[in-house]
Amino acid sequence: MSLTSQVYARLRTEILTGVLKPGQKLRIDELREQHNVSASAVREALSLLKADFLVDRVDQRGFYVAPVSRSNFEELLNTRCWLEERALRESIQHGGKAWEEAIVLAAYRASHTPRSDAFDRLVENDVWETHHKAFHQALLAACGSQLLIRFCDQMYDLNIRYRRLARGRPAGSRNIDVEHNAIMEATLAREADRAVGLLLEHYRRTGAGLTETLP
Repeated sequence: MSLTSQVYARLRTEILTGVLKPGQKLRIDELREQHNVSASAVREALSLLKADFLVDRVDQRGFYVAPVSRSNFEELLNTRCWLEERALRESIQHGGKAWEEAIVLAAYRASHTPRSDAFDRLVENDVWETHHKAFHQALLAACGSQLLIRFCDQMYDLNIRYRRLARGRPAGSRNIDVEHNAIMEATLAREADRAVGLLLEHYRRTGAGLTETLP
């Protein structure tokens, strides 16, 4: 990896996990010293993060971690639902046996990994998060559009940020594995309307819980 890529990856992780807080100023000199790279590498990394909607640049003031708000999250949720509905429908139409097997494997891995690192509250387990993302990516993988897959992946990561900022909220009564299995079964049965309906309901139930934590 180039130095720019290394800084980009580290800062991206710190923003998505909430180590770098919404609205926090990102000072190039401090980041240069912290990561032992040139100022140009830091600027390039911040520009890449801006393209990911994770960093804002304010004229004459520099770079800041992108803010969060209820209205921004609602826009994110709606956009994600629009994109993934199309991607899932296209995948159901065009996906083959290998696509089906990848979905089943991803669901199995997610269901056999604890979701939370705590018993009394929801503290996301990084390993579960990896398997969870893999399941949702697998559903869309046969849509036939790399651009659409990339946009869906970007929306997923932006959503992760909101979930991580709500870290430690009380554990709910939802059974995510049951929801995943229902989505998977409808998808493998090629019942597009039911699969899309279950997927969007899955997202909106999560969204309703997150919205309560936002200003």
